Amino acid sequence: MAASSPTLAAVPVPPPTGTAPGSSPRSRLSALDGLRLVAALMVCLYHYAGRGGTVSASWHGNPAHLFPTLSRAAVYGSLGVQFFFVISGFVICMSSWGRTLGDFFRSRVARLYPAYWVALVLVTGASLALPVVVHPVRLDEFLVNLTMLQQPMGATRVLGVCWTLWVELRFYALFALLVVARGVTYRRVVLFAAGWTLAAVLCHSSGNALLNQVVMPEYAPFFVGGLALYLIHRFGGDLLAWGVVAMSWLLAQSEATRGLWGAHPHRDPYVVVLIVTVAFAAVAAVALGRPRWARGRWLVTAGALTYPFYLIHEHLGWFVIRVLHRGLGLPAWPTLVVTVLGMLGLAWLIHRLAERPFGPRLKRALKERKLGSRSPRLGF
Repeated sequence: MAASSPTLAAVPVPPPTGTAPGSSPRSRLSALDGLRLVAALMVCLYHYAGRGGTVSASWHGNPAHLFPTLSRAAVYGSLGVQFFFVISGFVICMSSWGRTLGDFFRSRVARLYPAYWVALVLVTGASLALPVVVHPVRLDEFLVNLTMLQQPMGATRVLGVCWTLWVELRFYALFALLVVARGVTYRRVVLFAAGWTLAAVLCHSSGNALLNQVVMPEYAPFFVGGLALYLIHRFGGDLLAWGVVAMSWLLAQSEATRGLWGAHPHRDPYVVVLIVTVAFAAVAAVALGRPRWARGRWLVTAGALTYPFYLIHEHLGWFVIRVLHRGLGLPAWPTLVVTVLGMLGLAWLIHRLAERPFGPRLKRALKERKLGSRSPRLGF
């Protein structure tokens, strides 16, 4: 779609309001923090009670037998990843508005890497202490994991969940180069959303592996839906923005059903569609300022814990389950509760001792320039 499209050029763009009627930015942000924790807990329950493999070895039995009711719901917890992607589209659009490319780069590095590096050290240490849970990696593999680029390098992953970070990084790169570099505006976000959607659809028939890696057709609709919902949050709803949301939801439910039901027929495809719908609806409610009840500092704290909790919960959780359940003989349900609470507590420590002190320092260090001057175009 050309930048001079008469259809888009004719779309009246209302001035940014910053808030939807009847809601404050703080309440909306708190609600979004709560949704992030819900998505993380969905993934956590999937790893602890909704799958087999290593977790079955940690439980010394199939979680479906230990938690017959919970397990039937936990198998859908992997959709928490797609929920995250909708939220990410919303948050990245919000946080990049009015910022330069340099600001965007610094904020992402300072946000992602401190907790990630701590998680790498903790999981590597656990793998050395109890290698039957997680096999320790070689030194060269650990070092390349520090870059967060181990997935495209074909190296062994220290953190099982870090494949989603590679998806996020590609989204950041696309959005930064195609939108943030020129300045984030309503028009540019809409053009980006339309172009990415078209490319994602065409990818299915291209058979080009490199194009699929760049465009990510299986995840693009979730990010695009989040971007459009932020436009609704900032400017108010119109037919164009809601049309992008509707198109994204239609494509997202198809991608999720084919990806998560086709390979796992024990899941109900109608439940998959329902969960995708609820994810879009929940972020839409935040965009419209509906969850007025979602207030309180505990929600902000919950949002702060989400990222470190997401990083450490899988492998370290399996480690704790094996020690408590198989080693100490603690029953299954108390083991599950203690493990989840323990991972949340450890996430709080990572946030307080690593993210809060070192994130801002890393951001300031990246902004310091020894030579040259600031780029007037890219804002570095």
